[in-house]
Amino acid sequence: MEGPAAPDITRLLREWKRGDRDAGEQLAVALYDELRRTARHYMRQERQGHTLQTTALVHEAFLRLAGVRMEFEDRTHFFAFAAQVMRRVLVDHARSRGYQKRGAGSAPIPLEEGAFALPDRSADIVALDDALSELARHDSRKARVVELRFFGGLSVEETAAALSVSSQTVLRDWSLAKAWLTRELTHAGQS
Repeated sequence: MEGPAAPDITRLLREWKRGDRDAGEQLAVALYDELRRTARHYMRQERQGHTLQTTALVHEAFLRLAGVRMEFEDRTHFFAFAAQVMRRVLVDHARSRGYQKRGAGSAPIPLEEGAFALPDRSADIVALDDALSELARHDSRKARVVELRFFGGLSVEETAAALSVSSQTVLRDWSLAKAWLTRELTHAGQS
């Protein structure tokens, strides 16, 4: 016997953006677990004792998403945008807590298939955001790949779909972006 059918996320997203509160409630239930998984993915990278908890990150992101007047094409488009929103929530939180100062130590932020060396664990999100913004000025697609994979927890295939490129392009961009960011973050830690 099969369980209940999974809700049509794309349909719910469109109805929610048109103001259908019932669709918004159904969407919240359907997406909550996946948003928590995404938030947990990122929060594992944060220092212990971080004052922003996974549930608070999900709720803040969902509130910001609710205020956006955007027609999401599908589930992948929604989660790509949610990754951007979570990044903004985390960076805003870090900046508001005064974590802009960089220390002299070096602590890695583990990434799937690699790590970035960051100057100070308490400044890691701010340093990564600054470096990612700089990368976006040089190559916006590579910056989006990092954002989707690292902040959004999307797979190579989901990232490829969100960016309308091949999986091979995502893998190549991911590798080059990690090398570029590692160089930038190491340099920032030395200055």
